[in-house]
Amino acid sequence: MIDGRYPVTRSSGRCAARDIELLPGTSCVATLCQDGEEGLKRLDYSTEAWDEGTRPEGLFSFWRTVVPEADAKPRQLIDETVLLTIFEQLAGDDQPRKVSLRFVLALILMRKRLLRFLGRIEEEGVVVWQMRPKGATPESPPIEVVDPGLGDDDVMSLSEQLSEVLETDL
Repeated sequence: MIDGRYPVTRSSGRCAARDIELLPGTSCVATLCQDGEEGLKRLDYSTEAWDEGTRPEGLFSFWRTVVPEADAKPRQLIDETVLLTIFEQLAGDDQPRKVSLRFVLALILMRKRLLRFLGRIEEEGVVVWQMRPKGATPESPPIEVVDPGLGDDDVMSLSEQLSEVLETDL
């Protein structure tokens, strides 16, 4: 069980490489990077800095986005490949908070109908959900996701934090 908070920083609105403001309406590259043992930090880069090859230490995931207007409502749709990429990158990581984050992503992907729940198995006290990606053949092996035993409050907290980091409603 986790404490309900997964340490992920929000966008600063500045290019991490050039320390310049990223103006609303401009393209940028958002990244998630390792921050300590279990946390992730978000760093944003101007497309120019990114295209020149600037990369943060501990890069975990990245996506291209547009800096929102200050008073803009969160986007209602997020590029599903971003969610799938982060979900896949968390596979095999046994750090408790990352297991929890992957589980919450699986719930979101099921809601978006990108993963289909097949069933669950329990081995040695560990509950594993089996899922199949949209479009996969019945013969393809299922994806396994560890159920970390999160409560509703934990799931909501992680979902809200992920929404803030990705600047969208999930």
